[in-house]
Amino acid sequence: MTNPIEQEAKDNICDHTSVGMIIRKGENILLIERRIFPFGFAPPAGHLDGDTFDHSALRETEEEVGLKSKSSKLLIEGKKENKCRRIGGSWHYWKIYEIQTEGEIQRSEEETKQAGWFSIEQIKNLASKIQRYLDGQIPESEWQESPGLEPVWFEWFKELGIL
Repeated sequence: MTNPIEQEAKDNICDHTSVGMIIRKGENILLIERRIFPFGFAPPAGHLDGDTFDHSALRETEEEVGLKSKSSKLLIEGKKENKCRRIGGSWHYWKIYEIQTEGEIQRSEEETKQAGWFSIEQIKNLASKIQRYLDGQIPESEWQESPGLEPVWFEWFKELGIL
């Protein structure tokens, strides 16, 4: 059995694998605003932490927004350069799923500032903000206080045709 100190050290090392979940309600998409780095709005997502991609998608959906998954469909996968707060976390191999869920949103207060259903127009506004941030028009302190889309999700949303 791993002692708590060893487990915490292990949990702080990036495994370079992530899942992301697109959850829809009508035309809207569920986004969370991250409380901790990387700052920004994003669909529920997380590391595999030794689990399978499929199971991690279901686990992270429940952990971050409290929704039970009814079904999942792989939409896209690939490697992206994106920083995370874990040691060595400069890139991840992602699998992005569309998840059908049931229940009411019960966000993780530890990991999120807010969670809700965003229209495509609202997502485009968040995308505009990330573009201004990436262009150096928004300083880091302002970004952390009121971010747009998380940078890696700006890329995924473009590839998925959402933007």
